[in-house]
Amino acid sequence: MEKDLIIDVSPAKVTIALLEDHRLMEISQEQNTSAQSIGVGDVYLGKVKRVMPALNAAFVDIGDNKEAFIHYLDLGLNFKAFDYFVRQINTAQDIQAFYSKVKIGPILEKEGRIDEVLSTGQQIIVQVVKEPISTKGARLTAEISIAGRNIVLLPFADKVSISQKISSKEEKRRLERLVQSILPKNYGAIIRTAAEGKKAAVLDGELRSLIEKFEGGCQKLVGSKPPRLLFTENNKATTILRDLLNDTFSSIEVNDESTFYEIRDYIRTIAPEKEKIVKLYKGDLPIFDAFDVTRQIKGSFGKVVPIKKGAYLVIEHTEALNVVDVNSGTRVKKGVEQEDNIFEVNVHAADEIARQMRLRDLGGIVIVDFIDMDNAENRNQLFRHMQELMRSDRAKHNILPLTKFGLMQITRQRVRPATEIKVNETCPMCHGSGEIAPSLIADEALERQLAYYTKEKHVNSFVLTLNPLFEAYLTKRKGLFHSIIKDWCKKYACTIKTRTDSELPLLDAIWGNKNGNPLDQE
Repeated sequence: MEKDLIIDVSPAKVTIALLEDHRLMEISQEQNTSAQSIGVGDVYLGKVKRVMPALNAAFVDIGDNKEAFIHYLDLGLNFKAFDYFVRQINTAQDIQAFYSKVKIGPILEKEGRIDEVLSTGQQIIVQVVKEPISTKGARLTAEISIAGRNIVLLPFADKVSISQKISSKEEKRRLERLVQSILPKNYGAIIRTAAEGKKAAVLDGELRSLIEKFEGGCQKLVGSKPPRLLFTENNKATTILRDLLNDTFSSIEVNDESTFYEIRDYIRTIAPEKEKIVKLYKGDLPIFDAFDVTRQIKGSFGKVVPIKKGAYLVIEHTEALNVVDVNSGTRVKKGVEQEDNIFEVNVHAADEIARQMRLRDLGGIVIVDFIDMDNAENRNQLFRHMQELMRSDRAKHNILPLTKFGLMQITRQRVRPATEIKVNETCPMCHGSGEIAPSLIADEALERQLAYYTKEKHVNSFVLTLNPLFEAYLTKRKGLFHSIIKDWCKKYACTIKTRTDSELPLLDAIWGNKNGNPLDQE
C-alpha cells in the first residue's frame, strides 16, 4: 500500500491530506491565526479554579474560554514530584541540576481524594489529552509524556517500558539496556515499535532532543504566572509522519517552501533514508486539484455518501452519537440471490464506513444500521471484516457484533471535534436568495445593456462572454439569416463576437470591447 501526504499551505490555514493508494483517508486542518488554540499534547502551567470532591476532579484554567477538566486518577503516580518541582522552581539557579535532585515519591494513592492533593489557586503542570469539544472544555492529565519517533520520554519516572509489538526477546533486552544506560536521572521512557533495529546514536540523539524540549519548557516556569503554554506537540504534519512514516510512504508534496524545508529537516532527523520523498510542488494547478484531493473531498463530506453501483450511506451527527444508515439504493445484481446481494452491499458499506470514521475523525459512539441479513454466517463475516478494516485506525476503538436488528455498535476514541467540511455551494443563479430574474426577459435586459454601450459610450465592436447554454440560445438561427445576436448587430450597427465560459452563471453575461477587456472596468 502506497501512502502520500499532500500539504496545502495557504495564508489562512494548512490542510493536510493522507492518501492510501491515491484514495483520501485522512484530512486535517490547522488555522494560521495569532490566537493560541488548544491541541492534544500541549503542556501548560495551569491554575486550579475549582475542586469538585463529589466528582473527585478539578477544573483548571489553561487560558481557554472553557475551563479544562482533570480527574484524580489522571494526576499520575508521581504527581507529588511534579508538584514539588513547580513550587520550588523559582528558587533554582540551575534547572537541570535542580530537576535531577527532586525525589520521586511517595506515589499517589489510587483511592485518594482530590481535595487532599489540589486546592483552589494551586499551580499545576498539565498536558492536553482531549481538545475542547462542543460545550466541554479540554481533558487534562498531569502525567506528562513527550513523544518522539522511537521513544516517549516520561519526566519524573524511573521505568523503561517496551512496545509489545516488538516480538524478539533479544531485541527487547538490547533496547532496554541501551535506553537505561543513556537515560538521565528522574527520567523514564517508553520504547516504541519504530525503535526496533535502531542504533544507539539514533536513540541517543532523539532522547537528547526530547529532554531539551522538556527542560526548555521548564525554563518558562521561572517567574511565570498561570496560565502559560510551556511547549506544544509537533504540528499535525510532523505528528502524522512521526507515527506513520514507513517504507510504504512514496511521496510528501508541499506547496510552501518554508514548510518544505521544515518537513525535510524533520525527516532527515527521524529517517534520513526517506529524505528524498519530500518534494516542493510547483505546478500551475492548485496542489489539491493536481492530486485529485479536491474532488474526493467534495464527494466524501456530504450527508449522503455514494458507495458503489447505486448504494449509498446517510451520515447524521448528534451530540451523543453518530448514526450511519446503509441503503442499497438502485443496486440490483441480476442472477444473484437477495441475501448475497445484500451481503455484498454491506461489505462495500463497511469499507466506506471505516474510511469515513478516519476521514471525519468520528469519535464517541457510532451506530451503523446495516441492511438486515437472515444468514448468521454472513453477519459474523461482516463483523470480522469490519474488525480487519479498523486495524489500521490509530484511534482506540471497540466493535460489537451485529444485533438482531442489524445494528453494529462502535466506540472510537474522541480527542478532538469531528472534521466538518462544507461541500454545498451557493447557487450561482440566485446567490442563495432562492429567486432569479425572469428567464423569459433575460435577452431583453442584455439588449438594454447593448443599447447603452452603443448610444451612450459609442462602442460598436464587442466580445460577449456567456454561459454555453445562454450563448446557444442567443445564436440559434431563426430562419436562414436571423438569430437574436445577428438582429442586434443589424439594429445597433455593431459587431458582436461571442465566447463561452462554463463557470459563468446561466443568465449572466460580460460585455467586452473588441480586445475582450470587460467594459465595466474601463
